[in-house]
Amino acid sequence: MKIAILGYGLQGQSVYEYYKNNENQITICDQSIINDLPEDVDTEFGSLYLSRLDRFDLIFRGPGVHPKDITDANGPEILKKVTTNSNEFFKQCPTKNIIGVTGTKGKGTTCTLIAKILEASGARVHLGGNIGIPPLDLLREDIKEEDWVVLELANFQLIDLKTSPKIAVCLIIEPEHLDWHRDVDEYYNSKTELFRHQGNEDIAIYYGPNINSKRIASTSPGKMIPYYEPPGAMVAGSHIAIDGIPVIRLGELKLLGQHNWQNVCAAVTVVWQINQDVEAISSVLRDFSGLPYRLEFIREVNGVKYYNDSFASAPTATVAAVEAITTPKVLIVGGKDRGINLDGLVSAFKNHMEDIRKILVIGEAAERIKTDLDRASFNNVEVINSKRMKDIVGRTTQLAHKGDSVVLSPGFPSFDMFKNFEDRGQKFNEAVNSL
Repeated sequence: MKIAILGYGLQGQSVYEYYKNNENQITICDQSIINDLPEDVDTEFGSLYLSRLDRFDLIFRGPGVHPKDITDANGPEILKKVTTNSNEFFKQCPTKNIIGVTGTKGKGTTCTLIAKILEASGARVHLGGNIGIPPLDLLREDIKEEDWVVLELANFQLIDLKTSPKIAVCLIIEPEHLDWHRDVDEYYNSKTELFRHQGNEDIAIYYGPNINSKRIASTSPGKMIPYYEPPGAMVAGSHIAIDGIPVIRLGELKLLGQHNWQNVCAAVTVVWQINQDVEAISSVLRDFSGLPYRLEFIREVNGVKYYNDSFASAPTATVAAVEAITTPKVLIVGGKDRGINLDGLVSAFKNHMEDIRKILVIGEAAERIKTDLDRASFNNVEVINSKRMKDIVGRTTQLAHKGDSVVLSPGFPSFDMFKNFEDRGQKFNEAVNSL
């Protein structure tokens, strides 16, 4: 069989490992030249890498490739041959116990909590998707029929998803990735594919207070259950509770911020549909302090706490960080400018003016951020022109006082200065640990 892999990131590499054998002829297609490829593949590099795809029997679309780019180069009929890592996983997975989670933010934290709670209650669980392990790689883990699979699925994986999971979850939804989507409606519609193919016996869980989440989940013919409001898990006084049963006190959570209360409630609501093991739920929630680069506490230096929120690549995530860290703070904000409206970010900064000591703006978006903040009479802003994290962190030591927090929460992608958010976060940690 002749197979084309469009893009050779983690998911493309996963496809190669799954399909490599003497019967398949694999071609790697990418706009950029890729070095260190397997010796048994053909290549198609350059601006015409999407052309003449009809010569292949099977075409794997990588997450960075928009389906419309494929049809523009080949015509609409080509989509009959196009699949994805996620679509093939759903076809091959030995269990139907699949939980899929999408949303604008909180996916990784929610998926991890679900997996940990199910494991604590005695289930065998496989966690992957956009969170790190490509779905096809999970098949190497000898998945059994009674196992559970938890998948983080972003819009890039969902836009042409053909199968929906047994339990589909939609977290808070806000406009995002408009540099990839044609418009915001296409972004929202991509999320509906997680629910659209469910059956009547399946479950659609959504963030109740968010109209976009409800609208997306409502495309499911299955049972709809909101969270953060009855009958799902919600904040009830000083506790997270579900069905009137307190599962943990808010003060016991190690996760910072009210946005993480939402993630906790989403995870509890999901697990509650499988079992009601309060002890397993509370033990995991009591111990879990979060994923790397998500408001991660790094260390305290001279009475100043340093937090790494490099994963925050959208302004709404930075707003959540500002609200979560209640001490006076020095913020590091900025990155690659995708032209997203900054009104919400500016408003949040204005509302927290008393506890923001300084905002250091960096990267391609720095001048636009400063202009918008200046226009809003928020003058405590400084542009850092250096691209070295050591210089940026060094400046914070001159600004932060004892009892303050320094928070890297960029609100923008990293690609103008760093390889990715992990690279940005790692450079921040290295700079902080060298103080």
